[in-house]
Amino acid sequence: MLNDFGGGMPHQIIEYSSNLNSVLDIATLVDALHSAAAAQEELPLAGLRTRAYVSERFLIADRHPDNAFVAVYLRVGEGRDRATLQRIGSTLSEVLVKQVQTMAPDLPIALSYELQEIDAGLRWNTNSIRDHMQAR
Repeated sequence: MLNDFGGGMPHQIIEYSSNLNSVLDIATLVDALHSAAAAQEELPLAGLRTRAYVSERFLIADRHPDNAFVAVYLRVGEGRDRATLQRIGSTLSEVLVKQVQTMAPDLPIALSYELQEIDAGLRWNTNSIRDHMQAR
C-alpha cells in the first residue's frame, strides 16, 4: 500500500561515530528505522529514504575513545500539524533508543532524533519512483 500524504519527502539521515562499526549492526538499525517510518501513515512511502553515514573524525565530551553517538534527522515537507510531527518524532526516537540499547546496552552513547520541516518554497526535486511503484 502506498502512503500518499501531501507533505512528502520523508528522509531519515543517520549519522554515527565510527567506533560503533564493531558494536552496532548498522544495517539492522537502518532497516528498523525505515520500517518504523514506513508504518507512519503521514509519511509517504514513495518518498521515504533512510540512509546512514559514518563520522570518521569526532570528539565527544571528555574525548574518551569509547564515547559514541548516533544522530538521526528526519526531514519532511510541510503540511503536518505539530501534534502529528511530535508523535512521529517520538515514535521513531523510541525505535532508535530501543535498537541501540538492545545492541549495546552498556555503551557511553549520545542518541538524538530530530525532525526538520522543510519549506516547500525552498525545495526542488524530481521523482519518478511513485510511477514505477504503481506499475509494479
